[in-house]
Formats: sequence, C-alpha cells, structure tokens
Amino acid sequence: MRLLRAGAGTFGVREPAPRNRSHFRGDPEMSTHIGAAPGEIAPTVLMPGDPLRAKWIAETFLDDARCYCEVRGMYGYTGTWNGTPVSVQGSGMGQPSLAIYVNELFHEYDVQSVIRVGSCGGLTERVAIRDLVIASGACTDSAMNRIAFEGLDYAPVADFGLLRAAADAAPEAHVGLIFSGDSFYPARPELMTRMVEHGVLAVEMEASALYTLAARHGRRALAICTVSDHIVTGEETSSREREQTFGRMVDVALTAALG
Repeated sequence: MRLLRAGAGTFGVREPAPRNRSHFRGDPEMSTHIGAAPGEIAPTVLMPGDPLRAKWIAETFLDDARCYCEVRGMYGYTGTWNGTPVSVQGSGMGQPSLAIYVNELFHEYDVQSVIRVGSCGGLTERVAIRDLVIASGACTDSAMNRIAFEGLDYAPVADFGLLRAAADAAPEAHVGLIFSGDSFYPARPELMTRMVEHGVLAVEMEASALYTLAARHGRRALAICTVSDHIVTGEETSSREREQTFGRMVDVALTAALG
C-alpha cells in the first residue's frame, strides 16, 4: 500500500506537525481527547485497542495515510482503501477508555460506523488460537449500563448489516456472543463458566460499550476479534504478534464496511 512520505525515524506515515493544535485543549474545532480538525476523520472508523496496532493498520492497509491525532499517545489515521476514505483510531483498554473515543467520534465528528478490530481470549474449545470471533452481542459485568438503564438489563448487539457482511466475508469465523469484562484480572474467574454454558465464546473488554453507544447515537457498530490467548488450553500469542500479525480481521472489517 502507498503511504505518504514521512521524515526519518517515523513509521512510514505522515506525523502531525510539531505544534499540532490537538495538543492545546480548548480549541473549539477539536474534541478534548482526539483533537482532529473537522473533516479529518472518515465516516467509517476501524478501532483497535492498541494505538500501535492502529499505526500498523494504517501502514499496511491504507493508501495516503495521515496521522491526525497523537493526543495521549492514542494514534489516529485517515487514508483510503480501494479509493474510499477510512480512519483507524486507537481506543485504549476497557469500556471507559473506549467510551471516550466513541462518544467523541459520534458526537464531534459525525462518524457513522465503528468496527472494533481487537484481541480476545478464547473461553471454549470451540474456538482456537488465532480464530476470528464476530460478536453478535456482548454480555458484560460492567456497571456502565446498569447506571444508564437504572437496573434494567440492556442487551447490546451488533449492527445486523455489518454483522451479515462480516460473516459473509469470513465464513471461517465464529459468530456469537462475547463477554466484555471490566477487569483483565477478575476476582471471580469461575463465573465465566456460566457464560460459556450460555454460549459465550470469548472474553474481551470493550464491545458492550461500543454497541450501547452506537445504539444510543443511531450509528452502526461491530466487533471482530482475533483469539490471542486461550483460557482453556493456555495457548497465547506475543505482544508483537498481537500488534502486527492479526491482519485477517482487518481485511474482514474493511470488506464488511466498504466492500
């Protein structure tokens, strides 16, 4: 893929100018945490948790990729895929962090579709390491929705159009429920057994908030995850593999959203 020429020592994409306005809070044209100018973010955004995976996606999959944000090290890029503008924005780990970026993308930049491209942990032997899991819905132990819905149990689900397109693009993928946990090191890991008994395939930390916010704003959302480690078998991938080798889910996401 063709990328804009960058200066020495960069990662092959154009970096922001040294005094990019996103460094200055209070600019009325920019959001607090993303800091992109109006028009710099495409209507479709891929969202990995890892900002370095965002950089790798921009380098590997997009043409003419330009970095529009480096606030707090959470990189964002816009380029084109098959001639269509698309952005990629890191979210950080966990639902509170993702909610910051998704709220600002929807509210400040009128983004229409967000597809999470992240990692997950396999919870059942039905899925294997490096398999794709396309999340039709997301269970959670987070209090975010309990507060928002005053104790009612809201069921966060994917946009059906994106879900169907992703499933068609990846017939090998597992389509089903995932669990969005608030803790990477849970105090009661045995509770996951009940989730598996009810069809949950994998665990991650973001999709429930993404689906809820998309529904609230009338936008489209999907989570496509690669199994990076397995709770049952103990298998795992390295941090470098998680950052730079999970390309299949990116292909599927781009095809589902723009193909």
